[in-house]
Amino acid sequence: MSSHSELVAKAKDITAREMAVYSQRTRHSQIATERARKVMPAGVPSSFQVYDPWPIVVKHALGCRMIDLDDNEYVDYDMGFGALFAGHMNPAVRKAVVAQLDHGTLYVTPCELNADVGELLAERYGLPMWRPTNSGTEATHDAIRLARGVTGREKIVKVEGGYHGHHDEVMVSNKPALDVAGPADRPNSVPQSLGITKSTLEDVVVIPYNDAEALEWALSGNDVACFIVEPVMENIGICLPDDGYLQAVRKICDATGTLLIFDEVKTGITAGYGGATNQLGVQPDIVTLAKSIGGGFPVGVFGGKAEYMDLITQGKVLHLGTYNGNPLVMAAVKATLTEACTRETIEAAIARNTLLVDACQTVIDSSGIPAHTVQFGAKGCITWSESRVRNYRDYKATDFDLAFAQWIHGINRGILLPPGLDEQWLISVMHDDTDAMMYANVFRLFVDELTS
Repeated sequence: MSSHSELVAKAKDITAREMAVYSQRTRHSQIATERARKVMPAGVPSSFQVYDPWPIVVKHALGCRMIDLDDNEYVDYDMGFGALFAGHMNPAVRKAVVAQLDHGTLYVTPCELNADVGELLAERYGLPMWRPTNSGTEATHDAIRLARGVTGREKIVKVEGGYHGHHDEVMVSNKPALDVAGPADRPNSVPQSLGITKSTLEDVVVIPYNDAEALEWALSGNDVACFIVEPVMENIGICLPDDGYLQAVRKICDATGTLLIFDEVKTGITAGYGGATNQLGVQPDIVTLAKSIGGGFPVGVFGGKAEYMDLITQGKVLHLGTYNGNPLVMAAVKATLTEACTRETIEAAIARNTLLVDACQTVIDSSGIPAHTVQFGAKGCITWSESRVRNYRDYKATDFDLAFAQWIHGINRGILLPPGLDEQWLISVMHDDTDAMMYANVFRLFVDELTS
């Protein structure tokens, strides 16, 4: 087995070669990006889509595959950062949306589909009251406002490395540089962007994940409205909770009158039929969803206990939005929950993902490379460290040179993964065994070259 320094040197050689290959095979994406840069910052509609030398520009997607402007075909393991659990153009979702088009796209008055979706979510999550939004960002924003309204408190607590959307309150210590992040057990509140006010930072307390004592300290003043947390962190690969951690979180929040918000925008139904909430057996006060429930359409929802959601009924907490619950998106959500992503199809996708994860771990074990796999439901990842990642500081110690080399090697061989290097793959209900195992086969090719 090569030394770590030898592996990194080899990885950099692979990266240099594969970057040149990428540049040659994606010329039309380059041209399209250069055109877009003239009218759009960085040439992309979201800063998440920026990567060097330019992003792939896609012209077609179906099932689990996408085709770019140069006619390169990819098996999509990104799947819209988890939003396409139903797959690209799932037949059931398409049929429902096409049928709804004959009846209109926007009413700005209720439709029966709103109640249909609310009932479906209440059944899956065990929380009785729901409101639709248009994105995960909106859902977490509204959930925090509701928690502040319920408690009369202004402060919130979030974990270091946790992503909850792009409103100011949560754009804090998402992925801070370690030279400004502060002590590991008492992190600083670091703004992710210019434009976030000092007063906002003062209201946001940051703690490490998997540290119940840190949460107890943060809530000790009985002045925090809510603790917002991904029950399984999916902004740093996949970071699982320690045994008993979420149960301790629940008790600490109850003892201090702090509402517990589970941000399940990324986990959602990819974790299982009833989401991470039911897989892990801890009930939050409020849960936020988006992505996987929408079948590829822009949607978010937040749901909660009746006594809290009643503040919206009473008009004490406002929740507004012209596009909230529009019938076109609600038709897509209903079809996703009732036809595309049923209990049976979800279990099949998770089982298929287990085969993929096991195959990748076999490659790791046989080669001795410093990496390991993590699985949660239909999502998985390869983390480039020998030890399990328990929090953001552990994640920062992983090897990004090796991770980038694997990513660029894979994309040139038809493996489309998120460009962030710390995201995870998703096996949708439209991946078959061959689609799923293509990742493992290409990963084996990469490891064989890396260790040769």
